[in-house]
Amino acid sequence: MAEREIEVVIHLWCTRRSASTSLMYSFAQRDDTEVLDEPLYANYLRVTGAQRPYREELLSKMESDGDKVVKDIIFGPGQKKYRFCKHMATQRLHGLPDNLMESGNHCILIRNPLDVLTSYDKETRPSISDLGYDSLVSIFSDLHSRGNTPYVIDSDLLREDPKATLRGLCDDLGIPFQDEMVKWESGAKPFEGMWAPYWYKNAHESTGFEPPRKYTSAFPSSLYELLEQSMPFYDFLKRYVRMNTTKALNPKLPVFANAKLLAWVGDEIVPRESAKVSVFDSIVQGGDAVWEGLRIYNGKVFKLEEHLDRLFDSAKALAFNNLPTREYVKEAIFKTLIRNGMFHNAHIRLTLTRGKKVTSGMSPAFNLYGCTLIVLAEWKPPVYDNESGITLVTATTRRNSPNNLDSKIHHNNLLNNILAKIEGNNSYADDAIMLDKDGYVSETNATNIFLVKKGCVATPHADYCLPGITRATVMELVVKQNLVLRERRISLSEFHTADEVFTTGSMGELSPVSNLFIK
Repeated sequence: MAEREIEVVIHLWCTRRSASTSLMYSFAQRDDTEVLDEPLYANYLRVTGAQRPYREELLSKMESDGDKVVKDIIFGPGQKKYRFCKHMATQRLHGLPDNLMESGNHCILIRNPLDVLTSYDKETRPSISDLGYDSLVSIFSDLHSRGNTPYVIDSDLLREDPKATLRGLCDDLGIPFQDEMVKWESGAKPFEGMWAPYWYKNAHESTGFEPPRKYTSAFPSSLYELLEQSMPFYDFLKRYVRMNTTKALNPKLPVFANAKLLAWVGDEIVPRESAKVSVFDSIVQGGDAVWEGLRIYNGKVFKLEEHLDRLFDSAKALAFNNLPTREYVKEAIFKTLIRNGMFHNAHIRLTLTRGKKVTSGMSPAFNLYGCTLIVLAEWKPPVYDNESGITLVTATTRRNSPNNLDSKIHHNNLLNNILAKIEGNNSYADDAIMLDKDGYVSETNATNIFLVKKGCVATPHADYCLPGITRATVMELVVKQNLVLRERRISLSEFHTADEVFTTGSMGELSPVSNLFIK
């Protein structure tokens, strides 16, 4: 067959034990694609001096000049329309021609290091560079900076649903999918490298993508440090994996700018996807934390001192130990806002957990690490329609009594409120009014509530509800305006017949109620 110019070169960058050979077999089944198995291998051995059982034979049979490999072999003429090149990430060395990265379509194959490391024999201890995750991230970053962002494939998804994953990959690469890609004949292949007898035993026995094992063997504790070193690289790349339709969960953010926010967790500022707490943290173990919602206007945090008073009062009421200082919390707030450039129309969810435990369990005696501080700043306009007004419905879920869990403690155990919010959602209302045990109005699931009747402003006693800071501000303003203010028990019917009803809270500010449905 006469040689022709290859239309598209497809580069697969991968690491060992990642199903990369199976993916090479898959592309070899296409009638329009030829494959190359690690064309940069000889150059890698020559430059690095790495030892392999077949080193001398390989160097004698393969081109070892990187420039020539790229020009004459990877991008040289061929016999088919497409060329698929399988590359080990570690074989991409400094000094190779730029067009290796600038030309062709690139994809990266990843596999969870938990599974990769488990597959190593007890006698074999790889290094972090042997695993190649750092090299994959370097390749991704280089390609991305060149405007040639690679497609990322997770080997587990590929093996779980080969057809869907391959179809998606082909769509990304701009080539038609072929059904033949999911099956092949067992045995050695003529296009394989001479190292195949050493490494491809399992691949030779396969006739398609083997599904991941449901239960694997125990993880070797001797490799735990390597796992810790590898996971950040894997987690970074996993964010860019093309998910199959059935597994894709990529909801649109309410405010797109929040995709790149920075959050304070513990004692440092980290990117959004790295903003996580330990599974041993009390907030995970039992919702054991306190919190505040803060709004930022024109470079200032509204009522910051009052919010911090309540935060520390709540922590004291729950007997937190090893609290950070007030100044430390302030610094964390200000540093987070400055790093994000958030000086107006922003909101902070400020959380202080009891901290990480030494072992799972309910007892605060296990909390020996000190509290965990979280400063989550977001671009967030008021969450309600404060022009047209909001709709409220009454919930059957009653507000917690101080006999059970005092609402004056601003804690993170919000199930009582969440159950009421679910009722509101099911009724297509913005929020739900919650009653106390005697049937009087307490608050909504998220805000305090006021009514106006014949010039008098009234709000429920703070026996069952949280005495909100925005609520207190409104009450102060009412008094300053020489209006009549009443804090008392208020029945549902009074809200139903009021001249005006509105809610108050940091997230929604002041929200007029346009519709009130009483059940």
